Amino acid sequence: MNIRKGNPEDMSSVLGLIKELAIFEKEPDAVVITAEDLIRDGFGEKPLFQVFVAEVDSEIVGIALYYYRYSTWKGKTIHLEDLIVKEKMRGTGLGSALYTEIMKQGKRDNVRRVEWNVLDWNTPAVNFYKNSGAKILDDWAVVQMDQAGIDSYLEKL
Repeated sequence: MNIRKGNPEDMSSVLGLIKELAIFEKEPDAVVITAEDLIRDGFGEKPLFQVFVAEVDSEIVGIALYYYRYSTWKGKTIHLEDLIVKEKMRGTGLGSALYTEIMKQGKRDNVRRVEWNVLDWNTPAVNFYKNSGAKILDDWAVVQMDQAGIDSYLEKL
């Protein structure tokens, strides 16, 4: 297993893993981005994200995609957007290795928090995170406004 920073040539494989995650999360048609979007947004003048890729036998079988946020209470933080491991590689320690790499990145960057979301029905992930020492905040809810919602809200003004 080799974990390294992703590059533009990896984005087709990264997109494949994103689509695999969407299927796992029961939203197979939700992914609208393209590999070109990932290349533009991750490797342009002002990259919007960074990604670690995990390779086994020259195949990308896992990713940890993250970006920096700013907390008014803590300062610079890392948001782990997705940690994805191909189904055939789950249970091999690959996810744990990617998770560890994110924590190491947080330490290198001297961030005060690494944060992410997890679906409450994803029991293996919830248990893994709890066992690692992460806190799951039951009193916070994720709030989102999709594109249609944004449009609808602005039309009412």
